[in-house]
Amino acid sequence: SFSSDEVIRKRLLIDGDGAGDDRRINLLVKSFIKWCNSGSQEEGYSQYQRMLSTLSQCEFSMGKTLLVYDMNLREMENYEKIYKDIENSIAAAHEKISECKKQILQAKRIRKNRQEYDALAKVIQHHPDRHETLKQLEALGKELQNLSHIKENVEDKLELRRKQFHVLLSTIHELQQTLENDEKLSEAEESQETQMEAEAKQ
Repeated sequence: SFSSDEVIRKRLLIDGDGAGDDRRINLLVKSFIKWCNSGSQEEGYSQYQRMLSTLSQCEFSMGKTLLVYDMNLREMENYEKIYKDIENSIAAAHEKISECKKQILQAKRIRKNRQEYDALAKVIQHHPDRHETLKQLEALGKELQNLSHIKENVEDKLELRRKQFHVLLSTIHELQQTLENDEKLSEAEESQETQMEAEAKQ
């Protein structure tokens, strides 16, 4: 009938090329209609065999579809697992990148510290070490002590020379006084002798 042909046409359009399940179902419906309208027993048996064949094809297609469906489910599970693995790998990569950044910052700090240490080492190399400095200080202390002794000896000598000079000045003063007294005494004696000579002439 026109209505059944229209349904079949629409289902074929839905099915695309007309080679899928809709085509088999349509063939089964069409065979069932012919079987119902069959006049002879042979024609009815022939339509019955066709329906069985179509049913067998539908069952086979259904089993195939179920297998494909199961395979798709497994593929979906596999894809989800792969997706999770990829997410985990991405998260691990981010953590590794973060760790590498920390290591880079630490390496930069270490390099900066090494540069500062090298600069300090170069400055320190231009100065004597502590042991050498202590030796120099000890030598300077001994030299200072020696100079202090020399200073004390010089001061003692100066004090001695000052006392000797004072004694010398006192002696000179006494000698000068004695000479002056001797001169006065001589002058007095000469005056007395002159007076005595004058008296004798008279």
